[in-house]
Amino acid sequence: MNTTECDLIVVGSGAAGLSCAITAKKRGLDVLVIEKEPVFGGTTALSGGVLWIPLGPHGRLQNPADTREAVRRYMVEETGAFHDEAAVEAFIENGPKMVEFFERETAMQFVPTLYPDYHPDVPGGVDLGRSILAKPFDIRGLGADMARLKPPLRTITFIGMMFNSSNADLKHFFQATKSLTSFLYVARRLATHLKELALYRRGINVTSGNALAARLAKSALDLGIPILTSTPAKSLLMDGEAVRGVRSESATFTARRGVVLACGGFPHDVKRIAQAYPHVARGHQHLSPTPVGNTGDGVALAEQAGGVADIRFKDSAAWMPVSKVEYGHGEIGVFPHLLDRYKPGVIGVLKNGRRFTNESNSYHDVGAAMIAACADMDETAMWLVCDKTTLAKYGLGFVKPAPMPIGRFLRNGYLFKGDTLAELAQNAGIDPVGLEQTVRDFNVGAVKGDDPAFGRGRTSFNRYLADPAHLPNPCVAPVQTGPFYAVKVVMGDLGTFDGVRTSVVGEVLRRDGSPIAGLYAVGNDRASLMGGNYPGAGITHGPNMTFGFVTGNHIADQAGTRA
Repeated sequence: MNTTECDLIVVGSGAAGLSCAITAKKRGLDVLVIEKEPVFGGTTALSGGVLWIPLGPHGRLQNPADTREAVRRYMVEETGAFHDEAAVEAFIENGPKMVEFFERETAMQFVPTLYPDYHPDVPGGVDLGRSILAKPFDIRGLGADMARLKPPLRTITFIGMMFNSSNADLKHFFQATKSLTSFLYVARRLATHLKELALYRRGINVTSGNALAARLAKSALDLGIPILTSTPAKSLLMDGEAVRGVRSESATFTARRGVVLACGGFPHDVKRIAQAYPHVARGHQHLSPTPVGNTGDGVALAEQAGGVADIRFKDSAAWMPVSKVEYGHGEIGVFPHLLDRYKPGVIGVLKNGRRFTNESNSYHDVGAAMIAACADMDETAMWLVCDKTTLAKYGLGFVKPAPMPIGRFLRNGYLFKGDTLAELAQNAGIDPVGLEQTVRDFNVGAVKGDDPAFGRGRTSFNRYLADPAHLPNPCVAPVQTGPFYAVKVVMGDLGTFDGVRTSVVGEVLRRDGSPIAGLYAVGNDRASLMGGNYPGAGITHGPNMTFGFVTGNHIADQAGTRA
Protein backbone atom coordinates (compact mmCIF):
# COMPACT_ATOMS: atom_id res chain seq x y z
CA MET A 1 0.00 0.00 0.00
CA ASN A 2 1.40 3.37 -1.04
CA THR A 3 2.12 5.97 1.65
CA THR A 4 2.00 9.74 1.08
CA GLU A 5 3.20 12.23 3.68
CA CYS A 6 2.01 15.82 4.04
CA ASP A 7 1.19 18.39 6.69
CA LEU A 8 -2.59 18.40 6.37
CA ILE A 9 -5.17 16.08 4.85
CA VAL A 10 -8.63 17.43 4.01
CA VAL A 11 -11.27 14.74 3.46
CA GLY A 12 -13.85 16.20 1.06
CA SER A 13 -13.81 18.73 -1.78
CA GLY A 14 -16.80 20.99 -1.11
CA ALA A 15 -16.62 24.67 -0.19
CA ALA A 16 -15.70 24.15 3.45
CA GLY A 17 -12.94 21.63 2.77
CA LEU A 18 -11.37 23.65 -0.04
CA SER A 19 -11.64 26.85 1.99
CA CYS A 20 -9.64 25.20 4.76
CA ALA A 21 -7.14 23.62 2.35
CA ILE A 22 -6.47 26.86 0.46
CA THR A 23 -6.09 28.89 3.66
CA ALA A 24 -3.62 26.41 5.14
CA LYS A 25 -1.66 26.18 1.88
CA LYS A 26 -1.37 29.96 1.68
CA ARG A 27 0.04 29.82 5.21
CA GLY A 28 2.80 27.49 4.05
CA LEU A 29 1.47 24.03 4.87
CA ASP A 30 1.74 21.05 2.51
CA VAL A 31 -1.92 20.14 1.92
CA LEU A 32 -3.64 17.19 0.25
CA VAL A 33 -7.38 16.82 -0.51
CA ILE A 34 -8.98 13.42 -0.94
CA GLU A 35 -12.48 12.98 -2.34
CA LYS A 36 -14.72 9.91 -2.25
CA GLU A 37 -16.47 10.58 -5.57
CA PRO A 38 -14.88 10.53 -9.04
CA VAL A 39 -15.68 14.26 -9.32
CA PHE A 40 -14.92 17.17 -7.00
CA GLY A 41 -17.26 19.85 -5.69
CA GLY A 42 -19.54 17.92 -3.32
CA THR A 43 -22.89 19.40 -2.36
CA THR A 44 -21.47 22.83 -3.21
CA ALA A 45 -21.49 22.05 -6.94
CA LEU A 46 -25.23 21.25 -6.82
CA SER A 47 -26.23 24.24 -4.71
CA GLY A 48 -27.29 27.83 -5.28
CA GLY A 49 -23.78 29.03 -4.41
CA VAL A 50 -24.98 31.80 -2.05
CA LEU A 51 -23.05 32.78 1.09
CA TRP A 52 -24.56 34.62 4.08
CA ILE A 53 -21.78 36.96 5.20
CA PRO A 54 -23.09 39.85 7.30
CA LEU A 55 -21.02 43.06 7.18
CA GLY A 56 -18.94 41.78 4.28
CA PRO A 57 -17.35 44.15 1.75
CA HIS A 58 -20.18 43.75 -0.77
CA GLY A 59 -22.91 44.03 1.83
CA ARG A 60 -21.47 47.19 3.36
CA LEU A 61 -21.82 48.91 -0.01
CA GLN A 62 -25.43 47.77 -0.30
CA ASN A 63 -26.47 48.39 3.29
CA PRO A 64 -24.02 50.68 5.12
CA ALA A 65 -26.52 51.02 8.00
CA ASP A 66 -26.12 47.34 9.02
CA THR A 67 -24.33 46.85 12.33
CA ARG A 68 -22.66 44.14 14.39
CA GLU A 69 -25.30 44.66 17.05
CA ALA A 70 -28.08 44.01 14.52
CA VAL A 71 -26.36 40.84 13.35
CA ARG A 72 -25.85 39.66 16.92
CA ARG A 73 -29.48 40.33 17.78
CA TYR A 74 -30.70 38.48 14.70
CA MET A 75 -28.49 35.49 15.51
CA VAL A 76 -29.74 35.40 19.11
CA GLU A 77 -33.34 35.42 17.85
CA GLU A 78 -32.70 32.80 15.18
CA THR A 79 -30.52 30.30 17.06
CA GLY A 80 -32.58 30.32 20.26
CA ALA A 81 -31.50 27.76 22.83
CA PHE A 82 -28.52 26.75 20.71
CA HIS A 83 -26.97 30.21 20.53
CA ASP A 84 -23.17 29.96 20.82
CA GLU A 85 -21.86 33.44 21.53
CA ALA A 86 -18.20 32.60 20.93
CA ALA A 87 -18.91 30.93 17.59
CA VAL A 88 -21.20 33.77 16.48
CA GLU A 89 -18.55 36.37 17.33
CA ALA A 90 -15.94 34.35 15.42
CA PHE A 91 -18.25 34.19 12.42
CA ILE A 92 -19.07 37.90 12.46
CA GLU A 93 -15.37 38.77 12.82
CA ASN A 94 -13.98 36.35 10.25
CA GLY A 95 -16.69 36.23 7.57
CA PRO A 96 -15.67 39.55 5.98
CA LYS A 97 -11.99 38.67 6.38
CA MET A 98 -12.57 35.38 4.58
CA VAL A 99 -14.24 37.12 1.62
CA GLU A 100 -11.44 39.71 1.40
CA PHE A 101 -8.77 37.00 1.60
CA PHE A 102 -10.26 34.82 -1.13
CA GLU A 103 -10.97 37.72 -3.48
CA ARG A 104 -7.45 39.09 -2.96
CA GLU A 105 -5.45 35.87 -2.99
CA THR A 106 -7.33 33.40 -5.21
CA ALA A 107 -9.56 32.93 -8.24
CA MET A 108 -12.60 33.22 -5.97
CA GLN A 109 -14.79 36.23 -6.79
CA PHE A 110 -18.22 37.16 -5.44
CA VAL A 111 -21.07 39.39 -6.53
CA PRO A 112 -23.78 40.96 -4.35
CA THR A 113 -27.37 39.71 -4.39
CA LEU A 114 -30.68 41.35 -3.57
CA TYR A 115 -31.75 38.61 -1.14
CA PRO A 116 -33.41 39.79 2.06
CA ASP A 117 -32.87 37.77 5.22
CA TYR A 118 -35.41 34.95 5.33
CA HIS A 119 -37.00 36.53 8.42
CA PRO A 120 -36.48 40.25 7.81
CA ASP A 121 -39.23 41.16 10.27
CA VAL A 122 -37.39 39.48 13.17
CA PRO A 123 -35.34 41.91 15.33
CA GLY A 124 -31.98 42.42 13.65
CA GLY A 125 -33.16 41.15 10.26
CA VAL A 126 -32.53 43.22 7.15
CA ASP A 127 -33.95 43.54 3.65
CA LEU A 128 -30.57 43.70 1.89
CA GLY A 129 -26.85 43.26 2.16
CA ARG A 130 -25.96 39.96 3.84
CA SER A 131 -25.99 37.42 1.01
CA ILE A 132 -23.39 37.20 -1.77
CA LEU A 133 -23.01 34.85 -4.70
CA ALA A 134 -20.13 33.21 -6.54
CA LYS A 135 -19.37 35.13 -9.73
CA PRO A 136 -20.09 33.09 -12.91
CA PHE A 137 -17.06 31.18 -14.19
CA ASP A 138 -15.82 29.75 -17.47
CA ILE A 139 -14.75 26.25 -16.44
CA ARG A 140 -12.28 25.99 -19.30
CA GLY A 141 -10.06 27.71 -16.74
CA LEU A 142 -9.80 24.32 -15.02
CA GLY A 143 -8.02 22.87 -18.05
CA ALA A 144 -8.00 19.08 -18.09
CA ASP A 145 -9.61 19.05 -14.64
CA MET A 146 -12.82 20.49 -16.13
CA ALA A 147 -14.03 16.92 -16.61
CA ARG A 148 -13.68 16.29 -12.87
CA LEU A 149 -16.03 19.10 -11.83
CA LYS A 150 -19.32 17.69 -10.58
CA PRO A 151 -22.11 18.74 -12.99
CA PRO A 152 -24.96 20.90 -11.64
CA LEU A 153 -28.18 19.31 -10.43
CA ARG A 154 -29.89 18.17 -13.62
CA THR A 155 -33.42 18.96 -12.46
CA ILE A 156 -32.73 22.68 -12.04
CA THR A 157 -31.10 23.18 -15.43
CA PHE A 158 -32.70 23.58 -18.84
CA ILE A 159 -30.92 21.20 -21.26
CA GLY A 160 -27.94 21.61 -18.95
CA MET A 161 -28.09 25.41 -18.86
CA MET A 162 -27.78 26.99 -15.41
CA PHE A 163 -29.53 29.99 -13.90
CA ASN A 164 -29.02 32.21 -10.87
CA SER A 165 -32.28 32.69 -8.98
CA SER A 166 -31.17 36.19 -8.05
CA ASN A 167 -30.32 37.51 -11.53
CA ALA A 168 -32.26 38.50 -14.63
CA ASP A 169 -32.08 35.13 -16.39
CA LEU A 170 -35.30 33.68 -15.03
CA LYS A 171 -37.25 36.90 -15.51
CA HIS A 172 -36.29 36.92 -19.19
CA PHE A 173 -37.22 33.25 -19.63
CA PHE A 174 -40.65 33.85 -18.05
CA GLN A 175 -41.18 36.83 -20.38
CA ALA A 176 -39.69 35.32 -23.56
CA THR A 177 -43.04 35.04 -25.36
CA LYS A 178 -44.24 38.47 -24.22
CA SER A 179 -41.23 40.77 -24.64
CA LEU A 180 -38.93 41.22 -27.64
CA THR A 181 -36.06 42.15 -25.31
CA SER A 182 -36.54 38.95 -23.31
CA PHE A 183 -36.96 36.86 -26.44
CA LEU A 184 -33.64 38.13 -27.84
CA TYR A 185 -31.95 37.60 -24.47
CA VAL A 186 -33.18 34.00 -24.27
CA ALA A 187 -32.23 33.36 -27.92
CA ARG A 188 -28.66 34.50 -27.26
CA ARG A 189 -28.38 32.43 -24.10
CA LEU A 190 -29.69 29.32 -25.86
CA ALA A 191 -27.42 29.81 -28.86
CA THR A 192 -24.36 30.16 -26.65
CA HIS A 193 -25.30 27.14 -24.57
CA LEU A 194 -25.99 24.92 -27.60
CA LYS A 195 -22.59 25.86 -28.98
CA GLU A 196 -20.98 24.88 -25.67
CA LEU A 197 -22.78 21.53 -25.72
CA ALA A 198 -21.59 20.87 -29.25
CA LEU A 199 -17.97 21.69 -28.40
CA TYR A 200 -17.65 20.43 -24.82
CA ARG A 201 -20.72 18.22 -24.14
CA ARG A 202 -21.58 20.41 -21.13
CA GLY A 203 -22.23 24.05 -20.31
CA ILE A 204 -18.95 25.83 -19.63
CA ASN A 205 -20.22 29.18 -18.38
CA VAL A 206 -21.39 28.05 -14.97
CA THR A 207 -23.21 29.91 -12.23
CA SER A 208 -24.45 29.33 -8.68
CA GLY A 209 -22.83 26.52 -6.69
CA ASN A 210 -21.12 25.11 -9.75
CA ALA A 211 -19.25 28.42 -10.10
CA LEU A 212 -18.38 28.40 -6.39
CA ALA A 213 -17.02 24.85 -6.58
CA ALA A 214 -15.14 25.56 -9.82
CA ARG A 215 -13.52 28.76 -8.55
CA LEU A 216 -12.43 27.08 -5.32
CA ALA A 217 -11.05 24.07 -7.19
CA LYS A 218 -9.23 26.37 -9.61
CA SER A 219 -7.71 28.22 -6.64
CA ALA A 220 -6.60 24.97 -4.97
CA LEU A 221 -5.14 23.47 -8.12
CA ASP A 222 -3.32 26.71 -8.98
CA LEU A 223 -1.65 26.49 -5.57
CA GLY A 224 -0.51 22.94 -6.26
CA ILE A 225 -2.96 21.28 -3.86
CA PRO A 226 -3.68 17.78 -5.21
CA ILE A 227 -7.37 16.81 -5.26
CA LEU A 228 -7.40 13.02 -5.37
CA THR A 229 -10.83 11.90 -6.56
CA SER A 230 -12.15 8.31 -6.22
CA THR A 231 -10.26 8.15 -2.92
CA PRO A 232 -12.68 7.45 -0.05
CA ALA A 233 -11.37 7.64 3.50
CA LYS A 234 -11.87 4.27 5.17
CA SER A 235 -10.27 4.83 8.57
CA LEU A 236 -8.12 7.21 10.56
CA LEU A 237 -4.50 6.49 11.47
CA MET A 238 -4.16 6.76 15.22
CA ASP A 239 -1.06 7.26 17.36
CA GLY A 240 -2.45 6.60 20.80
CA GLU A 241 -5.31 9.09 21.09
CA ALA A 242 -3.98 11.41 18.38
CA VAL A 243 -4.97 11.32 14.70
CA ARG A 244 -2.01 11.07 12.34
CA GLY A 245 -3.51 10.32 8.95
CA VAL A 246 -6.07 8.51 6.81
CA ARG A 247 -6.32 5.16 5.09
CA SER A 248 -8.15 4.73 1.79
CA GLU A 249 -8.72 1.46 -0.07
CA SER A 250 -5.35 1.56 -1.81
CA ALA A 251 -3.19 4.12 -0.02
CA THR A 252 -2.14 5.53 3.31
CA PHE A 253 -1.85 9.27 3.90
CA THR A 254 0.05 10.52 6.93
CA ALA A 255 -0.43 14.05 8.23
CA ARG A 256 2.03 15.91 10.43
CA ARG A 257 -0.44 18.63 11.41
CA GLY A 258 -3.85 17.03 11.25
CA VAL A 259 -6.84 15.65 9.36
CA VAL A 260 -9.84 17.82 8.51
CA LEU A 261 -13.18 16.07 7.97
CA ALA A 262 -15.31 17.78 5.32
CA CYS A 263 -17.46 14.95 3.98
CA GLY A 264 -20.79 16.78 3.64
CA GLY A 265 -22.75 15.53 6.64
CA PHE A 266 -25.09 12.54 6.64
CA PRO A 267 -28.14 13.16 4.36
CA HIS A 268 -27.78 9.69 2.82
CA ASP A 269 -26.93 7.78 6.01
CA VAL A 270 -30.17 5.78 6.21
CA LYS A 271 -29.73 4.72 9.81
CA ARG A 272 -28.82 8.16 11.12
CA ILE A 273 -31.53 10.09 9.31
CA ALA A 274 -34.10 7.62 10.65
CA GLN A 275 -33.09 8.91 14.10
CA ALA A 276 -32.77 12.56 13.12
CA TYR A 277 -35.64 13.21 10.69
CA PRO A 278 -39.13 12.99 12.27
CA HIS A 279 -40.91 12.05 9.04
CA VAL A 280 -38.39 9.30 8.26
CA ALA A 281 -38.77 7.97 11.80
CA ARG A 282 -42.51 7.55 11.15
CA GLY A 283 -41.83 5.70 7.88
CA HIS A 284 -42.55 8.51 5.44
CA GLN A 285 -40.70 9.19 2.19
CA HIS A 286 -37.61 11.39 1.99
CA LEU A 287 -35.73 12.34 -1.17
CA SER A 288 -32.49 14.28 -0.97
CA PRO A 289 -30.96 16.04 -3.99
CA THR A 290 -27.57 16.08 -2.23
CA PRO A 291 -24.77 13.81 -3.54
CA VAL A 292 -25.53 10.15 -2.84
CA GLY A 293 -21.98 9.80 -1.52
CA ASN A 294 -22.81 11.97 1.50
CA THR A 295 -23.38 8.97 3.74
CA GLY A 296 -21.97 10.36 6.97
CA ASP A 297 -18.38 9.17 6.49
CA GLY A 298 -16.87 12.14 8.31
CA VAL A 299 -19.27 11.86 11.22
CA ALA A 300 -18.55 8.12 11.54
CA LEU A 301 -14.78 8.67 11.43
CA ALA A 302 -15.03 11.31 14.13
CA GLU A 303 -17.06 8.98 16.34
CA GLN A 304 -14.53 6.19 15.85
CA ALA A 305 -11.85 8.53 17.18
CA GLY A 306 -13.96 9.48 20.21
CA GLY A 307 -15.89 12.43 18.81
CA VAL A 308 -19.55 13.15 19.50
CA ALA A 309 -22.34 13.69 16.96
CA ASP A 310 -25.56 13.81 18.95
CA ILE A 311 -28.94 14.56 17.38
CA ARG A 312 -29.79 17.78 19.22
CA PHE A 313 -31.64 20.16 16.94
CA LYS A 314 -35.39 20.15 16.46
CA ASP A 315 -34.71 20.40 12.72
CA SER A 316 -31.67 18.32 11.92
CA ALA A 317 -31.41 19.40 8.30
CA ALA A 318 -32.09 22.23 5.90
CA TRP A 319 -35.51 21.09 4.74
CA MET A 320 -36.38 21.33 1.07
CA PRO A 321 -39.76 20.38 -0.44
CA VAL A 322 -38.97 18.23 -3.49
CA SER A 323 -40.72 16.22 -6.18
CA LYS A 324 -39.69 12.98 -7.85
CA VAL A 325 -38.92 13.33 -11.56
CA GLU A 326 -39.10 10.25 -13.81
CA TYR A 327 -36.64 10.64 -16.69
CA GLY A 328 -37.49 7.23 -18.15
CA HIS A 329 -35.53 3.96 -18.38
CA GLY A 330 -35.52 3.78 -14.59
CA GLU A 331 -33.64 7.06 -14.14
CA ILE A 332 -34.98 9.33 -11.39
CA GLY A 333 -34.23 12.94 -10.48
CA VAL A 334 -35.11 15.08 -7.48
CA PHE A 335 -36.53 18.56 -8.14
CA PRO A 336 -36.16 21.13 -5.33
CA HIS A 337 -39.10 23.55 -5.23
CA LEU A 338 -37.08 26.74 -4.96
CA LEU A 339 -39.20 29.13 -7.01
CA ASP A 340 -42.71 27.98 -7.90
CA ARG A 341 -44.13 28.27 -4.37
CA TYR A 342 -43.63 32.03 -4.41
CA LYS A 343 -45.57 32.66 -7.61
CA PRO A 344 -49.09 34.14 -7.53
CA GLY A 345 -51.75 31.54 -8.26
CA VAL A 346 -49.87 28.60 -6.69
CA ILE A 347 -51.07 27.19 -3.37
CA GLY A 348 -49.94 24.21 -1.31
CA VAL A 349 -52.41 21.77 0.26
CA LEU A 350 -52.20 18.59 2.29
CA LYS A 351 -53.97 15.34 1.51
CA ASN A 352 -57.06 16.74 3.23
CA GLY A 353 -57.12 19.56 0.70
CA ARG A 354 -56.28 22.24 3.27
CA ARG A 355 -53.52 24.84 3.19
CA PHE A 356 -51.20 24.65 6.19
CA THR A 357 -48.62 27.44 5.84
CA ASN A 358 -47.46 30.50 3.93
CA GLU A 359 -46.20 28.93 0.70
CA SER A 360 -43.89 31.92 0.10
CA ASN A 361 -41.84 31.35 3.23
CA SER A 362 -38.38 29.84 2.86
CA TYR A 363 -38.05 26.22 1.78
CA HIS A 364 -36.84 25.31 5.27
CA ASP A 365 -39.79 26.98 6.97
CA VAL A 366 -42.28 25.39 4.57
CA GLY A 367 -40.57 22.03 5.09
CA ALA A 368 -40.72 22.31 8.88
CA ALA A 369 -44.40 23.26 8.68
CA MET A 370 -45.06 20.34 6.37
CA ILE A 371 -43.36 17.86 8.72
CA ALA A 372 -45.41 19.16 11.65
CA ALA A 373 -48.71 19.27 9.75
CA CYS A 374 -48.34 15.67 8.55
CA ALA A 375 -47.42 14.19 11.93
CA ASP A 376 -50.69 12.23 12.15
CA MET A 377 -51.03 11.44 8.44
CA ASP A 378 -49.90 8.40 6.50
CA GLU A 379 -47.35 10.41 4.49
CA THR A 380 -45.47 13.69 4.70
CA ALA A 381 -46.58 15.31 1.46
CA MET A 382 -48.26 18.33 -0.03
CA TRP A 383 -49.62 19.13 -3.46
CA LEU A 384 -48.85 22.38 -5.24
CA VAL A 385 -52.02 23.40 -7.05
CA CYS A 386 -52.59 26.01 -9.75
CA ASP A 387 -54.87 26.77 -12.67
CA LYS A 388 -54.29 26.85 -16.43
CA THR A 389 -53.28 30.51 -16.50
CA THR A 390 -50.67 30.14 -13.76
CA LEU A 391 -49.17 26.96 -15.24
CA ALA A 392 -48.75 28.62 -18.63
CA LYS A 393 -47.16 31.69 -17.10
CA TYR A 394 -44.77 30.18 -14.53
CA GLY A 395 -44.74 26.41 -14.90
CA LEU A 396 -44.99 24.15 -11.86
CA GLY A 397 -42.11 22.15 -10.44
CA PHE A 398 -40.19 20.46 -13.25
CA VAL A 399 -42.93 21.46 -15.72
CA LYS A 400 -41.81 24.50 -17.70
CA PRO A 401 -44.11 27.42 -18.64
CA ALA A 402 -45.71 27.80 -22.08
CA PRO A 403 -44.91 27.22 -24.84
CA MET A 404 -43.10 24.13 -23.51
CA PRO A 405 -45.30 21.00 -23.84
CA ILE A 406 -46.74 19.29 -20.77
CA GLY A 407 -48.00 16.03 -22.28
CA ARG A 408 -45.19 13.77 -21.07
CA PHE A 409 -45.64 14.98 -17.49
CA LEU A 410 -49.33 14.10 -17.61
CA ARG A 411 -48.52 10.69 -19.06
CA ASN A 412 -45.81 9.77 -16.55
CA GLY A 413 -47.86 10.93 -13.56
CA TYR A 414 -45.67 13.84 -12.49
CA LEU A 415 -48.37 16.40 -13.29
CA PHE A 416 -52.02 15.84 -12.31
CA LYS A 417 -54.88 17.48 -14.21
CA GLY A 418 -58.60 17.96 -13.74
CA ASP A 419 -61.16 19.99 -15.64
CA THR A 420 -62.65 20.79 -12.24
CA LEU A 421 -61.10 20.98 -8.79
CA ALA A 422 -63.01 17.87 -7.77
CA GLU A 423 -61.63 15.94 -10.74
CA LEU A 424 -58.09 17.17 -9.99
CA ALA A 425 -58.45 16.09 -6.38
CA GLN A 426 -59.65 12.63 -7.39
CA ASN A 427 -56.77 12.18 -9.85
CA ALA A 428 -54.14 13.47 -7.41
CA GLY A 429 -55.34 11.67 -4.27
CA ILE A 430 -56.54 14.80 -2.45
CA ASP A 431 -59.82 15.18 -0.55
CA PRO A 432 -62.11 16.93 -3.08
CA VAL A 433 -64.38 18.60 -0.53
CA GLY A 434 -61.40 20.03 1.33
CA LEU A 435 -59.75 21.29 -1.85
CA GLU A 436 -62.87 22.95 -3.20
CA GLN A 437 -63.52 24.70 0.13
CA THR A 438 -59.88 25.78 0.42
CA VAL A 439 -59.86 27.33 -3.05
CA ARG A 440 -63.18 29.08 -2.43
CA ASP A 441 -61.89 30.57 0.82
CA PHE A 442 -58.53 31.50 -0.69
CA ASN A 443 -60.04 33.18 -3.75
CA VAL A 444 -62.16 35.56 -1.67
CA GLY A 445 -59.05 37.42 -0.57
CA ALA A 446 -56.84 36.50 -3.52
CA VAL A 447 -58.86 38.51 -6.04
CA LYS A 448 -57.80 41.57 -4.00
CA GLY A 449 -54.25 40.34 -3.39
CA ASP A 450 -54.95 39.37 0.22
CA ASP A 451 -54.16 36.20 2.16
CA PRO A 452 -55.79 36.65 5.57
CA ALA A 453 -55.15 33.00 6.52
CA PHE A 454 -51.34 33.05 6.29
CA GLY A 455 -50.25 36.58 5.33
CA ARG A 456 -48.55 35.58 2.11
CA GLY A 457 -46.57 38.44 0.58
CA ARG A 458 -46.19 40.21 3.92
CA THR A 459 -42.36 40.22 4.04
CA SER A 460 -39.72 41.37 1.59
CA PHE A 461 -38.46 37.80 1.37
CA ASN A 462 -41.94 36.48 0.46
CA ARG A 463 -42.01 38.97 -2.40
CA TYR A 464 -38.41 38.55 -3.55
CA LEU A 465 -38.89 35.40 -5.64
CA ALA A 466 -42.52 36.12 -6.58
CA ASP A 467 -43.67 38.16 -9.59
CA PRO A 468 -43.08 41.89 -9.05
CA ALA A 469 -45.20 42.69 -12.10
CA HIS A 470 -48.25 41.10 -10.47
CA LEU A 471 -50.06 43.69 -8.38
CA PRO A 472 -51.16 44.44 -5.74
CA ASN A 473 -49.49 41.36 -4.18
CA PRO A 474 -46.73 39.62 -6.16
CA CYS A 475 -47.36 36.37 -4.24
CA VAL A 476 -51.15 36.09 -4.45
CA ALA A 477 -53.60 35.43 -7.29
CA PRO A 478 -56.81 33.40 -7.36
CA VAL A 479 -57.01 29.79 -8.53
CA GLN A 480 -60.01 29.99 -10.82
CA THR A 481 -59.53 29.12 -14.51
CA GLY A 482 -59.76 25.41 -15.35
CA PRO A 483 -58.31 23.02 -16.14
CA PHE A 484 -56.45 22.75 -12.85
CA TYR A 485 -53.07 21.14 -12.18
CA ALA A 486 -51.08 19.74 -9.26
CA VAL A 487 -47.64 18.31 -8.49
CA LYS A 488 -47.03 16.08 -5.47
CA VAL A 489 -44.24 17.29 -3.19
CA VAL A 490 -42.48 15.27 -0.49
CA MET A 491 -39.76 16.11 2.01
CA GLY A 492 -36.10 16.48 1.10
CA ASP A 493 -33.08 18.34 2.40
CA LEU A 494 -30.14 20.47 1.28
CA GLY A 495 -27.81 18.97 3.88
CA THR A 496 -27.70 18.20 7.57
CA PHE A 497 -27.48 20.65 10.50
CA ASP A 498 -26.67 18.25 13.33
CA GLY A 499 -23.08 17.04 13.24
CA VAL A 500 -19.80 16.64 15.05
CA ARG A 501 -19.27 18.78 18.14
CA THR A 502 -16.24 21.03 17.74
CA SER A 503 -14.49 23.93 19.34
CA VAL A 504 -14.85 27.32 17.67
CA VAL A 505 -11.67 26.64 15.66
CA GLY A 506 -12.94 23.24 14.49
CA GLU A 507 -11.21 20.81 16.86
CA VAL A 508 -13.30 17.64 17.22
CA LEU A 509 -14.34 17.29 20.85
CA ARG A 510 -14.86 14.27 23.05
CA ARG A 511 -17.93 14.07 25.24
CA ASP A 512 -15.95 15.55 28.14
CA GLY A 513 -15.12 18.58 25.98
CA SER A 514 -11.45 17.75 25.42
CA PRO A 515 -10.10 18.04 21.85
CA ILE A 516 -8.89 15.04 19.88
CA ALA A 517 -5.34 15.87 18.84
CA GLY A 518 -4.96 16.18 15.07
CA LEU A 519 -8.66 15.93 14.18
CA TYR A 520 -10.87 18.74 12.89
CA ALA A 521 -14.30 19.01 11.27
CA VAL A 522 -15.65 21.70 8.95
CA GLY A 523 -18.71 22.18 6.74
CA ASN A 524 -21.73 19.98 7.26
CA ASP A 525 -19.68 17.47 9.23
CA ARG A 526 -19.54 20.11 11.97
CA ALA A 527 -22.74 20.93 13.92
CA SER A 528 -24.32 24.03 12.40
CA LEU A 529 -23.80 27.44 13.94
CA MET A 530 -27.47 28.11 13.22
CA GLY A 531 -28.82 25.55 15.68
CA GLY A 532 -31.20 23.95 13.20
CA ASN A 533 -32.69 27.20 11.89
CA TYR A 534 -32.32 28.85 8.47
CA PRO A 535 -32.03 32.64 8.82
CA GLY A 536 -31.04 33.64 5.28
CA ALA A 537 -29.81 32.72 1.82
CA GLY A 538 -26.38 31.12 2.16
CA ILE A 539 -26.35 30.21 5.86
CA THR A 540 -24.60 26.95 4.94
CA HIS A 541 -21.84 28.18 2.61
CA GLY A 542 -21.23 31.42 4.50
CA PRO A 543 -20.41 29.87 7.89
CA ASN A 544 -18.85 26.79 6.26
CA MET A 545 -16.32 28.76 4.23
CA THR A 546 -15.72 31.13 7.14
CA PHE A 547 -14.96 28.34 9.60
CA GLY A 548 -12.92 26.51 6.96
CA PHE A 549 -10.85 29.70 6.85
CA VAL A 550 -10.73 29.85 10.67
CA THR A 551 -9.70 26.19 10.98
CA GLY A 552 -7.02 26.50 8.28
CA ASN A 553 -5.52 29.51 10.03
CA HIS A 554 -5.67 27.79 13.42
CA ILE A 555 -3.80 24.75 12.14
CA ALA A 556 -1.17 27.01 10.53
CA ASP A 557 -0.87 28.96 13.78
CA GLN A 558 -0.29 25.72 15.67
CA ALA A 559 2.37 24.77 13.14
CA GLY A 560 4.06 28.12 13.62
CA THR A 561 3.86 29.16 9.96
CA ARG A 562 3.36 32.70 8.77
CA ALA A 563 1.29 34.16 5.96
